Amino acid sequence: MASLKEVKNRIASVNSTRKITSAMKMVASSKLHHAQQAIEAMRPYEQRLSHIMSTFVESLEGTAQTPYASEREVKRVAIALFTSNSSLCGGFNANAIKAFHRQLAHYREQGVEVVEVVPVGKKAADAVRKAGFPVATDNAPLLDHPAYDPAAQLAAHFMQRYVDGEVDQVDLIYHHFKSAGSQVLLTETLLPVALEADKETEPKETNGLALDFIVEPSPQEVLQELVPRSLHLKLFTALLDSLASEHAARIIAMQVATDNADELLRSLTLTYNKTRQQAITAELLDIVGGSMQ
Repeated sequence: MASLKEVKNRIASVNSTRKITSAMKMVASSKLHHAQQAIEAMRPYEQRLSHIMSTFVESLEGTAQTPYASEREVKRVAIALFTSNSSLCGGFNANAIKAFHRQLAHYREQGVEVVEVVPVGKKAADAVRKAGFPVATDNAPLLDHPAYDPAAQLAAHFMQRYVDGEVDQVDLIYHHFKSAGSQVLLTETLLPVALEADKETEPKETNGLALDFIVEPSPQEVLQELVPRSLHLKLFTALLDSLASEHAARIIAMQVATDNADELLRSLTLTYNKTRQQAITAELLDIVGGSMQ
């Protein structure tokens, strides 16, 4: 059995760790509040723009043409992998990296070459390097200071490579923030863009009716502006989704760690009291035994 000093030191160590996990939970809660406000404000705008684009294309009756929607045989793929810059967020990073490796294995089985992987987050960059892909740019600051312009530049990079024929498809791997207690890992296709209307996200105001657009200066010019903006917003929304999911996952992980520390403290306190009582009893027996001799 451990000595009183060892148990006492162990209690002090666990108590110190508990203070750290509790403080990290409060910090993550504060960051989640801001991240949740950002994604909840952005998501309706992105969905509305996507719906407008889809209904606009449908109203053109097949006359719409955009280089970002041209489907071709998939031989070369680019992937954007979203993780966090730091750890201590449960299985958040591990799950995203596992999905990345599953996607790699799937493409290799299909004979598809993954020509580029763009990591967003330090943990993603480490995983990409271990997988044997070069990391040309450091996108970690996107998570520290999320902004639309850098995300739009990253989307424009993928769009240019797709138009030039260097890649045939661009995938996004990220966590979708549903609530503080639920984050869903998604693998979505950024390019080619899907121009069909999504009935599940169709705004209630339209009631399923086809909209008739009056277009100026021309449908093609409007489409050339609308599609890139929609792609920029989709990648920026994925970034905000991943950021909010990271903070939510960290809150859960730190809460679990704090609860485990509380349980360990109760067990160690009980052990300390038992050991102390045994020591006192042994001393009393020694005293009583000595006085009787």
